[in-house]
Amino acid sequence: QIPLVESGGGSVQAGESLRLSCTAPGFASDNCGARWYRQATGKQREWVSSISTDASTSYADSVKGRFTIFKDKAKDTVYLQMNSLEPEDTAMYSCGPVGFMCSVSYSWGRGTQVTVSS
Repeated sequence: QIPLVESGGGSVQAGESLRLSCTAPGFASDNCGARWYRQATGKQREWVSSISTDASTSYADSVKGRFTIFKDKAKDTVYLQMNSLEPEDTAMYSCGPVGFMCSVSYSWGRGTQVTVSS
């Protein structure tokens, strides 16, 4: 399996934006969807957003209207655009594959840390 690589995390103030990236060779092909999860210190892992192989998207209620997931096939990358960040968004964000063939080919990344201060 090819490990996915996340990047784009950082420390920001509430109200600011970040764009997370999840990439690997061939990852954003039509065979692959993707999902983002996050885990804050001391809390359970939480699903954030998904994009399916037909490019339909879904979001957790806590991020709906603020986060956008999308793919760039030319760059083999899935992005999570995060706007209007809140301190409650502070967590380690990781991405994983969606779809049978994609899940066989790719493994979850190690994550990227997002810290939002008030």
